[in-house]
Amino acid sequence: MSDVFMNTYHRLPVTFARGEGAWLWGVDGKKYLDFTAGIAVNCLGHNHPALVKAIADQAARLCHVSNYFQSDVTAAFAERLVAACAPAGMKRVFLANSGAEANEGACKIARKYSLKKYEPGRHRIVTLKGSFHGRTITTLSATGQEKFHKDFGPFTEGFLFVPSGDLDALDRALDANTTAGFLIEAVQGESGILPQEAAYIEAAAKFCAERDILLMFDEVQCGVGRTGAFLGCEAYGVKPDVVTLAKGLAGGVPVGAVLAGEKAAGVLEVGDHGSTFGGNPLAAAAGLVVLETVDNPAFLGDIKRKGDKFQDTLRSWKHPRIKGVRGRGLMIAADLDTEAWPVLEAAIAKAGGPHLGSKDPGLLMLSAGPNTLRFLPPYIISDGEIEQGLEILKGCL
Repeated sequence: MSDVFMNTYHRLPVTFARGEGAWLWGVDGKKYLDFTAGIAVNCLGHNHPALVKAIADQAARLCHVSNYFQSDVTAAFAERLVAACAPAGMKRVFLANSGAEANEGACKIARKYSLKKYEPGRHRIVTLKGSFHGRTITTLSATGQEKFHKDFGPFTEGFLFVPSGDLDALDRALDANTTAGFLIEAVQGESGILPQEAAYIEAAAKFCAERDILLMFDEVQCGVGRTGAFLGCEAYGVKPDVVTLAKGLAGGVPVGAVLAGEKAAGVLEVGDHGSTFGGNPLAAAAGLVVLETVDNPAFLGDIKRKGDKFQDTLRSWKHPRIKGVRGRGLMIAADLDTEAWPVLEAAIAKAGGPHLGSKDPGLLMLSAGPNTLRFLPPYIISDGEIEQGLEILKGCL
């Protein structure tokens, strides 16, 4: 492994050279089943033929054009994306490069909406404890986890964290005199795949509507079909004012999006916001393939079916090391009675590693906190591959 990178990641001991479908191969030729999808990015797996062709064809035509102009493919992607999110009430989109950028855009929309309609000082944005919204200074300010804050203050002022599920705390926090927006993940990913309770979302939507506070869903990890619906918020029957997307939106090419419904669609004006590479033609071409594949009831239904199979299999083991299983679609967690990281290492070592001496394929998984395994496999994974990966996991437990 190269040592020229800054020491920012706790990397597992494998370097990859190629991938296909739900599989990756290391530089030494060892094979690994991928239950991570690049942290929910490679939603169509690796080397997907339609995605590869779209990227190659677009690269031969046009990779980048300044956002002072439009490109044909970016316009088509934006229109298709707004159409996919129309059931949630979305009307317009701003294209960026990442989830953090999208969430920064959402915060700016909320603050300008409030400033233009009310007096200055009504700028606070409420988020949940345990949330994760990005690693820029402002999106760290919005992230309700102290471990991410260490050493990087002072932070952007005007964020308040409340406990998930505590309606009294939320009622107090959503003060109509001080609050511009409420930013929430339908399923909290980084803190352990924690879906929100329906009654909590219903009450939050009611508070926001009554007090003219923007309801904003961070769908960076749980959107684009990951939960078995195109948007995670669809499970609650609410129509947010703002939705943010990224990760799987272009199947591996960097892109982010902040979408706005009727109330917020016209807030940003010329000069208010920008992104040099946001929504470039290469990302847009890839994004069109993802949307045309994923935004389909049968495809989404199969994601849900596979996720149910995954969870049912884990529960059927009644394994003494597994203390709980939860999730939605192909966004799944398993709580352990031990630390998760050694299990990740053991699953890597299965691929001919020195610890277990096996020639079997290895397995790639994620953690979410010290004792939780997180599974975000690509949508194209087969039932047989799910079974094969879970058998590897069982051996490692």
